[in-house]
Amino acid sequence: MPAIGQSKIMILATDGFEQSELEVPLQKLKEAGAKVEIVSLEAGEITGWDKDDWGKAVPVDKVLADASASDYDALVLPGGQINPDLLRVEEKAVSFVKAFDKTGKPLAAICHAPWLLIEAGLVEGRKATSYKSIKTDMINAGARWEDSTTVRDGNLITARNPGDLDAFCAAIIEAVEGGSAQRSAAE
Repeated sequence: MPAIGQSKIMILATDGFEQSELEVPLQKLKEAGAKVEIVSLEAGEITGWDKDDWGKAVPVDKVLADASASDYDALVLPGGQINPDLLRVEEKAVSFVKAFDKTGKPLAAICHAPWLLIEAGLVEGRKATSYKSIKTDMINAGARWEDSTTVRDGNLITARNPGDLDAFCAAIIEAVEGGSAQRSAAE
């Protein structure tokens, strides 16, 4: 894996992303030196959800149809209830997440974003966390769910909520700089 300053990281999102869960990783990864692109289903802008109402719009750098997993060193999936629910019914988004996981590069999901991991069939037998309201979804999909700030299982990094953003971003940076440890055969 490249040093964070030579890395290219994708944030995949659509309307209804949790404002802080896109903006904080975007800021912290850029501050660390990474090139970060916001990728969505359509060109233009996507609008966040900020606690209890629509938040700010952010520009889309690239449409998902034009993106390739091989172009990125990490994939970040912000949560919010609306964003991952819309993405998990889009076959191209689910297929991209599956393809990205196969690269072994860091795949990070926070809050409700693990819904996308569930839809892609990526949590079975893996340690992970999520927002508490989807804990049962995670367990039913076969995840070994734990109530921890950030959980890493091989290339998969998960976090619970906006309060975990500092640890989540640090784990992404560490994974990009240190490479993705492969899941052990024992897991």
